[in-house]
Amino acid sequence: MPEEKLTAEELKKKAEKPGKDALVLHPFYRGKIQSIGKAPVRSFSDFAIWYTPGVAKACLAIKDDETQAYEMTNKGNMVAVVSDGTRVLGLGDIGPYAAGPVMEGKAILFKYLGGVDAWPVCLDTKDPDKIIEAVKLIQPTFGGINLEDISKPKCYRVLEELRKDPEVKIPVWHDDAQGTATVVLAGVLGGLNVVKKDIESIKVAMLGVGAANTRTAYLLIAAGVDPKNIIMVDRKGAIYADREDIVANKDYDTFKYDLAQKTNPDRHTGGLGEVIDGADVLISASTPVPGTIKKEWVSKMSSDAIVYACANPLPEIWPWDAIDAGARIVGTGRSDFDNQINNSLGFPGIFRGTLDVQASTITDEMCIAAAKALADLGAKTASEKKVIPTMDQWELYPAEATAVGMKAIEQGIAKREWEEKDLYKHAEDIIRVARAASEMLYEKGFIPKAPI
Repeated sequence: MPEEKLTAEELKKKAEKPGKDALVLHPFYRGKIQSIGKAPVRSFSDFAIWYTPGVAKACLAIKDDETQAYEMTNKGNMVAVVSDGTRVLGLGDIGPYAAGPVMEGKAILFKYLGGVDAWPVCLDTKDPDKIIEAVKLIQPTFGGINLEDISKPKCYRVLEELRKDPEVKIPVWHDDAQGTATVVLAGVLGGLNVVKKDIESIKVAMLGVGAANTRTAYLLIAAGVDPKNIIMVDRKGAIYADREDIVANKDYDTFKYDLAQKTNPDRHTGGLGEVIDGADVLISASTPVPGTIKKEWVSKMSSDAIVYACANPLPEIWPWDAIDAGARIVGTGRSDFDNQINNSLGFPGIFRGTLDVQASTITDEMCIAAAKALADLGAKTASEKKVIPTMDQWELYPAEATAVGMKAIEQGIAKREWEEKDLYKHAEDIIRVARAASEMLYEKGFIPKAPI
């Protein structure tokens, strides 16, 4: 049955089904990832090469030149997904044990979509100094660090200190901030392609001033949005330069303070419903409860309005309610609705490109390159229901990886140079093998058939 013919109640039941299935499939598989060798064991004599005594030669090569770790081990394709479980996708502070299924989910997306070997590292501490120290200590094994589901403003400190620390030699990225921002920007660019508006002139309303929307605001500004045309709203209302609580806490939440200086120059006050008039784009990363955004608020937006309600696991407004209120384009973080605006469209390809060129960091320019690659790839077939490609269009990941890698080379932060066509083919080959391996294991029964 086409989605537009489903009733609201049927659509709600559809939205609830993945959660019900998860409670059956997670215990059936007892997790989602495993370790499997990438080198063959042709006979037992091969262990003399992969382990002792032959492995000693590889060890000594790395001892003489640490960069050989990228040639002799899997370091160059290995990412740690690091979390303390204090801000898990709409669930809040549920701790490192309960965060495990999310981090494993992240790892399986990394592998299947980007060909990247990722491993969950859930830390039993809420101390930012200990998180920073843990990341620094595990550097020898990994080629990159993906920070995940760490509460604000601690997440900012962890990210910024690791990125500026000269002892940290691998890229560190916060997916809830940089990853969300990249895909939201792609969604904005793709949506503007459909409604034929220029990014330089749009008005943007943002609900939520947490890690996701904070970084999104900075990336929108870097991509061309005029900060004077942005109004951000937190639990106390619109933020602005001299709001007393923001000024009082400027040393605690420096990014909110900085954005309060840059945005909302007319010092509009009140909640979203009072400041949304005439907005071309609404971006929400707030409470995962449908109804958080009211239909009457959406009706105050401009013609051809774009609404991205990105809370997980449920959006702040049901898509059909936003459309009924007058929005032309509506996206959520879910794959079972139109226009998925979700990190899964970003981080696998972004890390693929970053690792392949051995970039020392992931810059805003690299994120913008990834967002433009997504929007450009979907531009020819873009519509109200599909402004950017979806996860099943696997070519988006090598395209994104190539854009990111070439931008890193252009910026002079890559240790490995590539021709663009060769970088694309390299990414394409790795991703194809990763997907084919997973599908083959399932088809052959080495991954058991699911009960549902």
